[in-house]
Amino acid sequence: MGTVQQACLWETLTPEEPLCGALDGHAAVDVCVIGGGITGLSAALHLLEQGKTVCVLEAHAVGHGGSGRNVGLVNAGTWIKPDDVEATLGQPLGQRLNEVLGHAPAEVFSLIRRYAIDCQARNAGTLHMAHNAAGLADLRSRESQWQRRGADVELLTGAECATYCGTDRITGALLDRRAGTINPMAYTIGLAKVVTGLGGKVHQHSPVQTLQREGDGWQVRTAQGTVSAEKVVIATGAYTEGEWTQLRRSYFRGYYYQVASVPLSGAAADQVLPYGQGSWDTRTVLSSIRRDADGRLLLGSMGRANNKPAWFIRSWADRIQQHYFPALGKVDWQMHWTGCIDFTPDHLMRLFEPAPGIVAVTGYNGRGNTTGTVIGQAFARFLLRDEPDALPIPFTPMKSLRAAELRSCAYETGFSLYHAGQCLRVVL
Repeated sequence: MGTVQQACLWETLTPEEPLCGALDGHAAVDVCVIGGGITGLSAALHLLEQGKTVCVLEAHAVGHGGSGRNVGLVNAGTWIKPDDVEATLGQPLGQRLNEVLGHAPAEVFSLIRRYAIDCQARNAGTLHMAHNAAGLADLRSRESQWQRRGADVELLTGAECATYCGTDRITGALLDRRAGTINPMAYTIGLAKVVTGLGGKVHQHSPVQTLQREGDGWQVRTAQGTVSAEKVVIATGAYTEGEWTQLRRSYFRGYYYQVASVPLSGAAADQVLPYGQGSWDTRTVLSSIRRDADGRLLLGSMGRANNKPAWFIRSWADRIQQHYFPALGKVDWQMHWTGCIDFTPDHLMRLFEPAPGIVAVTGYNGRGNTTGTVIGQAFARFLLRDEPDALPIPFTPMKSLRAAELRSCAYETGFSLYHAGQCLRVVL
């Protein structure tokens, strides 16, 4: 049994690209984008398409955060049911958000096709898998709510469900044909290549130190340079750093880890998610399951793995794999990695306009591939026309979330205890 390395699979599979190094000196552009993830790069791309000049500042390397470390699910909608979205926001706003995010996978795959982004993209759908009777009832409700809105979703049961999922441990699975999977790091790097190809600058290793008013615009300062811009997009999400913004006080941080096997082959492996969907189950502390283009099995769950010993990680992965896919036998786990998620109490994102000419977003709640793409596009439209109707939801005041650190610690403690119970076969 080999060592389970701490490394992100998507980084190892994605070739490095010759992007700009750290900002050095002064630049003057129409828009400065802070954050080189999916949201910021989508905003930059759509601004450049309309003839604006853009500079992107990334504190680390492009894709360093959740954009490059997530499961790679291209999901439609929000974490919560569409009826709940409308109940929380009110019918008109909730309906608009459901429509925008329901169509978001199509926007992602359209962008991938338009610019020929090589990122293992598969528009084969996703499977939300019911692990018990309560989970099946939840999926029936989701199916009904989305079908009322014209979405191409179907609840699979019986033999059809077992065939699609590759396991008889699932009582039903909601197939969402709008959705799919990608290599998220390759998608993010691909967006950065498009941005530079359109004439934009993407400066890596350039953390922002200050953001200050300068005449009718803004000055963004890093350790080695400055950017003067008419407008600014803040798209740093759960990886927001520094005291120059209060954005990181508007959410509480959660973690998500993944474990990847060596490439698998053979009849038993071919039966696992044979039609290429990514999946996750209905457990409160969910498990995500997918395979990559090389046949690796990827398992994930809420919480951190980068502070756990290798035996714990391997034991957890063995437990999930043996429960769902015992025919695989003993699996050799190759690597594990952890990413951060910006959570909000109601599982809905927030859009902010902290000052004239600055827009910001937080609270994707684990749905950044699709949400980041369409919010980046919406920010570009808003900044081009200064029309609030370009946004899927209105701006809200930026408020500090009470007890954010306590919430984060409480969640992580609960996740760790649950995973320990799984390893000990007390719970599943």
